[in-house]
Amino acid sequence: MRMRKKRHLEPRMERCEKVLLVRGRPCLNLKEAAENYRALFDYSAVFGNENPVELEIGCGNGGFIAELAKRNPATNYLAVEVCSNVILTAMENCLKEGIPNVRFLNVPAEILPCYLPERSVEKIYLNFSTPLPETSREKQRLTSPRFLPIYGALLKEGGCIVQKTDSEEFFDYSLAKFRECGFEVKEVTRDLHRSEYAEENIVTEYEKSFSQKGMPIYRCVAVKSAHWKPTK
Repeated sequence: MRMRKKRHLEPRMERCEKVLLVRGRPCLNLKEAAENYRALFDYSAVFGNENPVELEIGCGNGGFIAELAKRNPATNYLAVEVCSNVILTAMENCLKEGIPNVRFLNVPAEILPCYLPERSVEKIYLNFSTPLPETSREKQRLTSPRFLPIYGALLKEGGCIVQKTDSEEFFDYSLAKFRECGFEVKEVTRDLHRSEYAEENIVTEYEKSFSQKGMPIYRCVAVKSAHWKPTK
């Protein structure tokens, strides 16, 4: 079911300009934009400090990134969400709570290289990305070989991707693609809430609903090694 457009969406988006770094795409062709357009952020100017930067792709309503930022005030966070209707809630909540170390990008993940410098991100979070099980939609999966080279280029050496999902099929697919694309997979668990990683886990609203039904949550960390090379 399609989400109903929020009332007064555009003026509300404008009121979030303090935390919204960029919206939309520089041109219609995403591939052309990713390859040719550059308006790279100066993180020290964006955040007013030299703190490390982490990134969540697909932030949804922003509950995870808000809690993470509150727990780690000495880290800066970028939150990406392609849907304006959804990211609005995340931005409004961060502004209401006065969280100073989060900024938002209302853009497709494909064009992150237009704005984020290479080797500038410490960690990338992929929380409950849509599995898209249809074979015809593989390229749209956020852990497909279409996206992993983008993440690898953005991550610093030794940086990592942290993935959580409720889909075992998607999880197994992701593990294979991480390894194929030059990442070292660590901290694999097929039941996060009963694992050694449960205590530090931030439970998203989506995650809570699945966990209450007795469904396991899958998690792993994919580390960019010193030998990582971009794949074609």
